[in-house]
Amino acid sequence: MKLQFSAADEAFRLEVREFVKNKLPQAIQRKVEMGLRLTHADYVTWFRILEARGWLTPSWPVEYGGPGWNHVQRYIFDEETQLAGAPRIIASGIQMLGPVLHAFGTEEQKQKYLPDIRQSNTWWAQGFSEPGAGSDLAAVRTSAVLEPDGKHFVVNGHKVWTSYAQWCSMMFALVRTDPNAAKPQEGISFLLIDMASPGLLVRPIRMLEGGADLNECFLDNVRVPVENLVGELNKGWSYGKYLLGHERTGIAGIGSCKQQLARARQLAAQQGLSEDPDLQTRLAQFDVELMALEFTALRLLSAHQQSRTPGVEASMLKVRGTELRQAIFEMLVDIAGPDAVPFSADALDLGHLDEAVVDGSLAALAANCLDARKLTIYGGTSEVQRNLIGRATLDAF
Repeated sequence: MKLQFSAADEAFRLEVREFVKNKLPQAIQRKVEMGLRLTHADYVTWFRILEARGWLTPSWPVEYGGPGWNHVQRYIFDEETQLAGAPRIIASGIQMLGPVLHAFGTEEQKQKYLPDIRQSNTWWAQGFSEPGAGSDLAAVRTSAVLEPDGKHFVVNGHKVWTSYAQWCSMMFALVRTDPNAAKPQEGISFLLIDMASPGLLVRPIRMLEGGADLNECFLDNVRVPVENLVGELNKGWSYGKYLLGHERTGIAGIGSCKQQLARARQLAAQQGLSEDPDLQTRLAQFDVELMALEFTALRLLSAHQQSRTPGVEASMLKVRGTELRQAIFEMLVDIAGPDAVPFSADALDLGHLDEAVVDGSLAALAANCLDARKLTIYGGTSEVQRNLIGRATLDAF
């Protein structure tokens, strides 16, 4: 097992670090470091800077615009960009749909959709979760019925917790195409749906901290061309699992944890708590737990390098990484004390920061802590991930 970075890896780390230092717009960096709200334009600006360097799609094959990085380089890139205060690559088309189309899409689908994903011209919504099918995607009820002429599917249903749907012009969705399948997993297909289609309605979900990044999508007799079916009919469950494997390995946010721990130490100094023994013990405990999380991530890298399919490590990373991030945000609020309590939604925008009732560096702490509650839910809840881990462990005996 290789748990040490090579000289070439460290040289690449310095290259990424220098690139972000020179190319990341300062206003965007400040927003990220202070936990302020990012706009669609902020993300697109940074994504296009990365694409100009050929670094926006790390997991894509070279022939479709990928940089040709190995798994270690992807890991270093994620860590260094997060440490430097760059926006996380949240676009589902880049992180999730792209790998699915590479593996299972037709050549026509690849040529039609991949270039616009790379240029950030098209953003994709992830139409997986439903009111009765969150982490249990086998329970999806949104139906897709093939018209008699075989040219279109007619889709009816309700998707929920759809991140950034308000910015998206397309959706990839799991839909039920065979309600009579022997197993629920066997009757699901993977469709690409135009968000401008008649009958598709997007409604925002207001979150605890006042944001509206999540949405629900209603589909009422939405007609989808049959050529928008990815892979084989009724095989969407396999494609969905493949996609979620890419999602969960990136959710741990090790670079983000390190960034927030550095923020905690800086805030402690500002609050005169640098020598507080209880706080120092708490910070040290986080350092140890983060180190353990990082070694788990490196074990996953080792599995990739040896061409082994990772086991439950992805679920372990998802559970521990998201819980650790939540705990760090809670600690930040504790350090700030009463100053972390008051906030307004307007103060989460850089242009209105001077309207905050507390110091600008504290304005987003409560909102960040509240928003972090979702981390252990999306991508498969911690409860479901623990079941997967437990099953895999028991199967080993």
